Amino acid sequence: MNVQDQLVFVTGGGSGIGEALSRRFADEGAATIVVTDLDGDAAERVATDIGGTGLGLDVSDEEAVTSTIASIEKDHGPIGLLANNAGIATGGSVDVPTALWQKTWDVNVMAHVYAIRAALPGMLANGSGYILSTVSAAGLLTNIGAAPYAVTKHAALALAEWVSMTYGKQGIGVSALCPQFVDTPMLDLFGESASQEWVRSIAITTDDVANAVIEGLAAERFLILPHPEVETFFQNKANDYDRWLGGMRKLNEQLNNPQFD
Repeated sequence: MNVQDQLVFVTGGGSGIGEALSRRFADEGAATIVVTDLDGDAAERVATDIGGTGLGLDVSDEEAVTSTIASIEKDHGPIGLLANNAGIATGGSVDVPTALWQKTWDVNVMAHVYAIRAALPGMLANGSGYILSTVSAAGLLTNIGAAPYAVTKHAALALAEWVSMTYGKQGIGVSALCPQFVDTPMLDLFGESASQEWVRSIAITTDDVANAVIEGLAAERFLILPHPEVETFFQNKANDYDRWLGGMRKLNEQLNNPQFD
């Protein structure tokens, strides 16, 4: 997958990873970049900087996603790279209010469904297209202290897998971006605690993530892992699930211990 000369559609592109991706796609020579974000002003700011189009978009609104993609395709043709990047970080246990569980599901999972549903017909008709789903290492490993986030990221990964296995032979490429911790406002999920200090100590920059994405797209690798150690963690999980769970229970205890360092 070469971004050069492609029509690229990015959700959550007004800040964080989405902004870094949008800017890097422009550097790579994308023909047209549509930057969308719930914060329309942020999307327009990024788009103006890179010569793209900025739009306000609530990715959890299926009608809005469908009509926006239809309008873009009418003006520019089928989307070459669909970057489903928008997401929210919701911490807490199973007792998080149902409404917040639903909101997290709508943004982290159904938004991917809506965008893929809208863009896929044009890609299939064109015989090519690529989907980049920003998931998280939490989709592979589960995030301590954030049940809604971990569960929805597992679902987003499963969706990406399903699309790849179902449409891969029809010219549709898929990559799942699974970083661990990235220096964005999402790190505030961990609050002022020992775990916050630990998380920030291993966080990478959004530019690091964008670099990994360009390399992963070029290789058409399904799993894009900006933190290479995540692959080892994932392998350890698969090789001995019970031992891995034991280790995660221990880590959970350490992160919740004020003496942890």
